Amino acid sequence: MPVHSVPLRDASLHFRLLQQYLLLLKKFPILTKSITSGILSALGNLLSQILEARKKARYGTPVTEIDAAGAIRYAIYGLFITGPVSHYFYQLMEVWMPTTDPYCIVKRLLLDRLIFAPGFLLLFYFVMNILEAKGWEDFEKKMRRSYWTALKMNWKVWTPFQFINVNFVPVQFRVLFANVIALFWYAYLASVRK
Repeated sequence: MPVHSVPLRDASLHFRLLQQYLLLLKKFPILTKSITSGILSALGNLLSQILEARKKARYGTPVTEIDAAGAIRYAIYGLFITGPVSHYFYQLMEVWMPTTDPYCIVKRLLLDRLIFAPGFLLLFYFVMNILEAKGWEDFEKKMRRSYWTALKMNWKVWTPFQFINVNFVPVQFRVLFANVIALFWYAYLASVRK
């Protein structure tokens, strides 16, 4: 039976969206990754709020409305921090630790887990503190109260995903791969930072 190609206008919506995303990724890599990061970060925050509201409703506690400002803060963080910083980190990793290096698999994971993860989490706490218009004392308090717990959870949750990401996912898709995982990670961070 002969194989027929499908005209683009008859292609499924998912396929067309993927094709458009790939085109934008090729033409505008940083902007595309930044916008994707912003959207998925905001969705992670909204997911956290919805899960928390369900939990409160189950126990008969009054449920508050969705905090749109919280979702906007996460969108801003994703757009201006996560997207660009992750893009450059993964690009530099390719230069610093090429696949020709026999130990690149281990080196990449150690760089990500021991250098990038603690610094990026610290940056998250700092930027969120600024976006929440809170003072230095609040920042120190949140750092003392939850940074170490969040970092240990980061190492537990992210290590297997980042092993796959930095070693087997093509570099142009690493930010997207991490953003999909981050959708749930930001839901966790939004709840632990309270």
